[in-house]
Amino acid sequence: MAISEARERLLRSASELFYTEGIHSVGVDRIIEKAGVTRATFYRHFPSKEDLVQAYLAREDDLLRGAFAGIDGLPAAQQLEGAIQGIADDISRNHTRGCPFINASAEYPDAASPVRQLISGHREWFRSTLETALRAAGNADAAERARALVLLRDAALVGGYLDGPEIMRETFVRTARTVAGIEG
Repeated sequence: MAISEARERLLRSASELFYTEGIHSVGVDRIIEKAGVTRATFYRHFPSKEDLVQAYLAREDDLLRGAFAGIDGLPAAQQLEGAIQGIADDISRNHTRGCPFINASAEYPDAASPVRQLISGHREWFRSTLETALRAAGNADAAERARALVLLRDAALVGGYLDGPEIMRETFVRTARTVAGIEG
């Protein structure tokens, strides 16, 4: 099924505003105005702002999964290096204001909310994907290293925002390679 142009504009506008200004600080009227659609069009595509927030985070999840799909089938060490470089690129190019999932979590403290459930699913996929690659590369402590890489990514995204993405990129790559047990 094709995505309508209006829905795409709404999602693109909301994604930009949510990421740069925060979810709760951006109202539906502002999103409608930026997208150039009517209120009826907004509600036809998203029954509530919460539905739009979930679509925004699902899109972010899809983008990261797509990046990882590009390294499937490579030898394990190359998958790990590809994942590290992909995260480093994300830190320095796409997410220069922190992690959209961490940012959204700060605005949705209830762990049972649909938004937090989506974030939990994303984080579990990310951690398990790293664990699988680490295990394939021969790391006996793959689960611990995967958790450490997730932690490192979280810190690098926040650090990139606070200290500058290029500085954080270099530190992240060097440290992530050590954690993953691969040579740089």
